[in-house]
Amino acid sequence: MIDHIVLVKFAETTTPEQLQEVVDRFKALKNHLTGIVDLQAGLNLAEKSKDYQVVLSVRFEDQAALEAYGQNEEHQAVAAYIKEVGRIDSIGVDIEI
Repeated sequence: MIDHIVLVKFAETTTPEQLQEVVDRFKALKNHLTGIVDLQAGLNLAEKSKDYQVVLSVRFEDQAALEAYGQNEEHQAVAAYIKEVGRIDSIGVDIEI
């Protein structure tokens, strides 16, 4: 299995409603992808790392499912929305478990 974890940093002009919409769109991806064991998304509550406001964690069955996720149209649409509402940076990591 592969765990894919993403932290997303947004501009100060990004509203709380837009951040929640990002979370909701991340969660909706579960209905459009195959090979997902688990998907969690939410707003970052940590004080130390609060510059990154949204967190996504996806557990994939295998590397092929992760690769398909990257090319998926729904995933690409969420990525476009994130840029539209003020994405400044993101950190993504993948670990095999």
